[in-house]
Amino acid sequence: ICSDKTGTLTQNKMTVQKLFYNNRIIDIDKVDTNKENDELGRLVYISMLCNDTKIGENKQLTGDPTETALIDMGFKLDFTPAVFDQMPRVEEVPFDSERKLMTTVHKVNDSQYMVYTKGGVDELLARCSKYQINGETKENLEEYKKTIDGFNDQMAENALRVLAMAYKQIDHMPSKEEMKTIEKDLIYIGMVGMIDPPREEAKVAVAKCKSAGIKTVMITGDHKVTAVAIAKELGILEDGEDAITGSQLETMSQEELIQKVENIRVYARVSPEHKVRIVKAWQAHGEIVAMTGDGVNDAPSLHNADVGICVNTATDIAKEASDIILLKKSLSVVFNGVIEGRKVYGNIIKYMKMALSSDFGDVFSIFIASIFLPFLPLLPIQMLIQDFLYDFSQIAIPYDDVDEEFLVKPRKWDTKGLSTFMNVMGPISSVIDVFAFLVFWFILGYNSTASESYFQTAWFVECLISETLIIHFVRTSKVPFVQSRANPILTALTMVTIIGTIVTPIILHNVTAFNFEILPPLYYLIVLVLVMAYAILVQVVKKWYIKKYGD
Repeated sequence: ICSDKTGTLTQNKMTVQKLFYNNRIIDIDKVDTNKENDELGRLVYISMLCNDTKIGENKQLTGDPTETALIDMGFKLDFTPAVFDQMPRVEEVPFDSERKLMTTVHKVNDSQYMVYTKGGVDELLARCSKYQINGETKENLEEYKKTIDGFNDQMAENALRVLAMAYKQIDHMPSKEEMKTIEKDLIYIGMVGMIDPPREEAKVAVAKCKSAGIKTVMITGDHKVTAVAIAKELGILEDGEDAITGSQLETMSQEELIQKVENIRVYARVSPEHKVRIVKAWQAHGEIVAMTGDGVNDAPSLHNADVGICVNTATDIAKEASDIILLKKSLSVVFNGVIEGRKVYGNIIKYMKMALSSDFGDVFSIFIASIFLPFLPLLPIQMLIQDFLYDFSQIAIPYDDVDEEFLVKPRKWDTKGLSTFMNVMGPISSVIDVFAFLVFWFILGYNSTASESYFQTAWFVECLISETLIIHFVRTSKVPFVQSRANPILTALTMVTIIGTIVTPIILHNVTAFNFEILPPLYYLIVLVLVMAYAILVQVVKKWYIKKYGD
C-alpha cells in the first residue's frame, strides 16, 4: 500500500505549534504580540493573506487544513479579519505541486504593493536573495541558509510540517508578464511549524498490515525529516530501512530504483511522476500495489497501480482513475477491506472445494452402485430433494468465518488446485459409500428389488448427512468443532439440514412418488458409525493433502 500521509496516516487537523523568526524558535503559546516586532507581523500577514481559506460568521474557517491552521494562528495572535480589507489581494500565482509555492500580491496604496510567498523551505529559499532579522534586511543569505536548515531540521524532527514565508515590496501593480517572474528576489522572513498528529488507528493498522504480509509505504510532499519522524512513530520505518527524497529519486535510473525499492519505506518531497515510478518499481518485483490519492496530480499513479484508492471527496479525475472510492480516508479502512476480500476469497474456494468433491464423490458412488445393483441407488426425485437440502445448508457459507492463519497470507485467485482436491477428496466419500452399500446389502438385507425403496432411503440419509458434515471439515485446515468452529449461522443450518434429512423420509414415506421408507433404529446406529469413520478418514486425508499440496 503506497499511502499518502495527510489524512490517511495523520488526522489532517493542522495546528501551528512553533514559529521561527529573528534566529530563534518560539512556541506559539509564548509569542508576545505586545512587543513591537516587524518580523512577527510580516510572518503572520503572509500566513493569513497568502491563503485561500474562507472565513464565515464567528470566524468559521473552511478550506485546506494547512491554510486554515495559518488563519487560526493569526486569530490566536489577535490579528483580526480586518487585515484582508486593509491589504486586498489584486493578483496571485496559485499553489501547484511542482513549484510547492503560492504567491499573492496585495495593494497597500497606489505606490506600494506587497508580494507575499509561502511554501516549501528549499523551494522558497531558492527564490530569495535576502533575509530579514531584527528589523534589518541582510544580503548574505547563502551563509544564513545553514542556520535556517538547522532550525528547519529541528522542527521537522519533532514531526512538524514546516512552511517558509518571504516577501518583497514593489511600487506598481504588476502586469501579467511580470507575474510570470514575480517569485524572485524575495526577502526570507521566517518559518511556521505545524503538526498533523498521526491517527491513533493508523499505528494499529500499519502493524496489522505488516502481520498480514502487506508492506506500507509512505509517500508525501513534506520535508524528509518530518516524514521520517511520523513514519517511525507509526511503525512504517524501521531500522535498516531507507527514506529518500524526490531529488534523490531523480538521480536514480528505473533499474536502480527497482533494485532498492524493497528497502525504501518513505518518499518525501515527491512529484506525481515519482509516484508512477514507485508503483512500477514495486510491480517489477511481482507485487500487487495499491495507491491512495485524491488530487488531479494523483491520477497517473492511481491509474498505474493495481488498485487505485481515493475518497469520495477526491477530484473527479482521481475518482475516474481509481478502482475503489472510500467514504472515510483511513488506512484501517483499506486494511479491513483487504481482510474482507480474503474472507470472501476463502469462502468462495471452500464452497468450490465442497461442491466439486461432494458431487464427484456422489457421481462416482452412483457409477459403482449402478454396476452391481439390480436397481437405481437413488431415484431422480430423491436426488433433487437431496440437492435442495444440501444447498440449504450452504446458504450460510458467505457468512462463515475464516481461520486467522488463512488471513495472514496474501493470496491471488488460483483454481489450479481444485481438480487435485476433487480427485483426492471425492473418492473418499465413495469409499464410505461402498462400505455403506455392503452394510445395507448384507447386514440390513436390502438386497433385492423388493427392498429397493429401503436401500434408496438408507443411502439418501447416509449420503446427505456425510455430505453436510464435510462442510465443517473442508472449511478449515484444523480439526473442526475443536480447533476451529464455523460461524453459528452455518452450524445452525447444517444442523437443520441433518434433522431435515432424517425427518424427510419419515414425513414423505406414504407418498408413493418419493419411494421413501421408515428405517429401523439399527440403521441409525450404523449411520453414526459410518459418519464417524468418514470424519476420521477425511481428517487424515486432509492433513496429508495440506502437507503435500498446501491449503
